[in-house]
Amino acid sequence: MIVELKHYILGLIMKVPFHFVRNIFINPFLGHRGDNVELCKDVEIRIPGNIYIGNNTTINKDTLLDGRGGKIIIGNCVDIAQEVRIWTLQHDYNSTDYKAVGNDVKIEDYAWIASRCTILPGVRIGKGAVVATGAVVTKDVLDYTVVGGIPARKIGVRNRDLTYKLVRVFSLMFRKTSFKTPEILIKTRA
Repeated sequence: MIVELKHYILGLIMKVPFHFVRNIFINPFLGHRGDNVELCKDVEIRIPGNIYIGNNTTINKDTLLDGRGGKIIIGNCVDIAQEVRIWTLQHDYNSTDYKAVGNDVKIEDYAWIASRCTILPGVRIGKGAVVATGAVVTKDVLDYTVVGGIPARKIGVRNRDLTYKLVRVFSLMFRKTSFKTPEILIKTRA
C-alpha cells in the first residue's frame, strides 16, 4: 500500500509543468542527482532511491526509469531522449514459475540514448556510445560505438573528442547572451 501511494505521488510530481517545482519534490527521493540535471515532465521513476544521475544530464519526457530490480547509474553529460524505457527487472521466460530477475544498468558519460529505445537489465552503455532510435539493447555497448536495431548491433563509431555539456532548457530562457538574430529572419519580419 505504501509503495503504491509513493509511486502515485511521484507520478503526480512528475506531471507538474514547472521544472524547479519537480526538482524540489523529487530530489530527496533519488539515490543521487547531480548538478544541472533536466528531468522533463512525465518521466516515470520506479524506486527512485535506486536512480543515480550525474551532472549536465537530460532525461526527456515520457521516459521510464525502472529501479525495481537494481540500480540505474547515469553518468555526466548523458542525453536520454523521449519515450526511452530503461528496465532493471524482467521475467525469466524459461523459469517454470515465471521468476523475476533483476540487474543494474549503467550508462556512461556522454552517451546518447535516442527516442523510443529499450535498455534491458544488466546492460552497460559505454562512454560516448549512441543508441539509435527504436533500438532494443540486450547486451553491453562498447565506448564510442553507435548501435541500432532489434536486437541492437554496431552500425557505426562516434567521435571521441566530446567536450559538450548539456544545459537545462529552463536555464536557457534566462541566460544573458550575445545571440544575434540572423539576417534572414530580420528580412523576413520586415
